[in-house]
Amino acid sequence: MNQSKYTELAPDLTICRALTGLWQIADMEREGQKVNTKEAAEAMKSYVDAGFTSFDMADHYGSSEEIAGVFRETYGKDTAQLFTKWVPSPDRITKDQVRKAVELALTRMKSDAIDLMQFHAWQYSHPSWVDSMFWLQELKEEGLIKHLGLTNFDKAHLSIVLNSGIEVVSNQVCFSLLDQRAAGAMTELCLKHHVKLLAFGTVAGGFLSEKWLGKPEPALNDSLTWSQMKYKRFIDAAGGWKQFQNLLQTLDQIAQKHQVGIATVASHFIMNQPAVGGVIIGARLGQSAHIAENEKLFSFRLDQEDQTLLKSSLAGMIAIPGDCGDEYRKAPFLTASGDLSHHVASFPAPYPTREGSDGRTKALSGTIWEDIAGFSRAVKKGNRILVSGTTATHGSRAMGGNDPGAQTHFILDKIEGAIQSLGGQMEDVVRTRIFIRNTDQWESVSRAHGQRFAGIQPANTMVRADLIGAEYLVEIEAEAVI
Repeated sequence: MNQSKYTELAPDLTICRALTGLWQIADMEREGQKVNTKEAAEAMKSYVDAGFTSFDMADHYGSSEEIAGVFRETYGKDTAQLFTKWVPSPDRITKDQVRKAVELALTRMKSDAIDLMQFHAWQYSHPSWVDSMFWLQELKEEGLIKHLGLTNFDKAHLSIVLNSGIEVVSNQVCFSLLDQRAAGAMTELCLKHHVKLLAFGTVAGGFLSEKWLGKPEPALNDSLTWSQMKYKRFIDAAGGWKQFQNLLQTLDQIAQKHQVGIATVASHFIMNQPAVGGVIIGARLGQSAHIAENEKLFSFRLDQEDQTLLKSSLAGMIAIPGDCGDEYRKAPFLTASGDLSHHVASFPAPYPTREGSDGRTKALSGTIWEDIAGFSRAVKKGNRILVSGTTATHGSRAMGGNDPGAQTHFILDKIEGAIQSLGGQMEDVVRTRIFIRNTDQWESVSRAHGQRFAGIQPANTMVRADLIGAEYLVEIEAEAVI
């Protein structure tokens, strides 16, 4: 039985469930190839003619946005859905920078409004990501952006965004048979808030194909493509080559039954997971097209026997650690190079610091209360860092809405940012004190605290208190020793 090829990402935005990813444009240019934008745009047209109307690109995917602009100018602005991303450096960002980034994308794509602008944040402890999201929302209200999305956000910070009144329709994350992080709490949150997941990595850089079935393990070096270097790390983290071969054998059995390829089964499985709006399959425009193979994604359904076989195979694998996007924010870095050196040069201190009296150093987060009440977000004296009682305040805004877990995560971001600015890290925290307004919300606050301090386990006290400010459900202070 054929399945629908399209889905509604938003009330006025219908997309193809098999999106064409243009990240390989950057790979081709990195390899020294000169990409002809006109020929690449013609290749895009062949996808659109076959019904694959949705394309995903980014500001750092080489000339992909320019190619999309040539396509739009040549073949019409309403023939395809063109999505892009903005991945700013992990530094303090100004409102003008946000506007210029959007205007640059509009210029490259020869468009009056971006169909979907997806935002990536490198460092949640740096407050610029919050400012950027609100400024992007303002540009959406102005009409320069039709819809906002996220990329590589974890569940906690997607929850902060949603509960703070920022309107997003999607979260693009790594989601594959090797990487099931998005299948649990992330899926639950997306279903609750009607947010769709856009899944990349479904064929693991080509490893999930017949090409690697029964083959010896490759060395993790430059003999592999950039994508293969990345997903070889996922294979290693998921249990190694032998376990991966077991998965390939299962996929091959199912693929032969349905007369399709292993890659098709792998992407089809993810495409039909709850909350998934579509899968993103890479294409080397002008060099190789996968239109016929992609068409087969909609030609069959996995039956109960297939599902049982896959679940049995997955049960023998090791779960990729952490949450969605952690591979870009904390070790182990499951990137091509195994670190972030090819992405960012350094991570600046989240908050400004000032030298005070008697050898102390102050960190200031810039909330209105620090000036009104005359206190610092945190003070370092000797090897001790003392963090003031912190609420989910950003400038004059209260973050996290009525969700105590979202407020807690935002507070812990601020605490982490203050400690980092004074030369420490969360692992240095030896005590936290939590004040909650409502005792019936203790568990969600505790669980958020537990997620952030797993393995650190500082001394902790939680009490009910009449917090100042009706919008605040939680307040936390912390002490760290370097």
